[in-house]
Amino acid sequence: MNPIFRKRTQLVIPSDRLMLRLPETKDHSEWVRLRRQGAEYLRPWEPVWAEDHFSKRAFSNRVFWARKTYEEGKGLPLFLIRQTDQALLGAVTLDNVRRGPSQCATLGYWTGQEYARQGYMSEAIMALVHYAFTELDLSRIEAACLPENKPSRGLLEKSGFKYEGVAQSYLQIAGRWRNHVLYSNLRADRRGKTDAG
Repeated sequence: MNPIFRKRTQLVIPSDRLMLRLPETKDHSEWVRLRRQGAEYLRPWEPVWAEDHFSKRAFSNRVFWARKTYEEGKGLPLFLIRQTDQALLGAVTLDNVRRGPSQCATLGYWTGQEYARQGYMSEAIMALVHYAFTELDLSRIEAACLPENKPSRGLLEKSGFKYEGVAQSYLQIAGRWRNHVLYSNLRADRRGKTDAG
């Protein structure tokens, strides 16, 4: 385990309305409900879902992978839990942590359709980025989204990320290789406002 990732029984990153924590087996039914209800909302922006996407076994593998990723210091796959009622709202992941001269990681996220555009994900991203810079000693967080995904681009810009360019055939989304716009958030950012134009 990377010593920078302090091993705890249960990692919790708090924000005003949320707790960010690793997924647990008990989250399965709420995760399935959220993903099923928002399937048409989520699918255009994600890789093709596996046939067993909603199965208990696949979710157990997800929980195992999240714990292992955290314990090995490779990432933080976290669920957004609302403090008032413990509702699962979505997920935010700091993945592909690179150490040494790079000190960077990649950000990914999704939220249930019923919780979109209420400021939850922006709050979660800012809490996670702060944790990454102050507790994990990272210097750069990268993120990417489809060029036409204006809500996601606005979310990144609102959360302190700056536009850097376009990556050709960056990820397979909905079964096709797609270009993505690239953003970053730097711990010591002296850049002015940047726009895609």
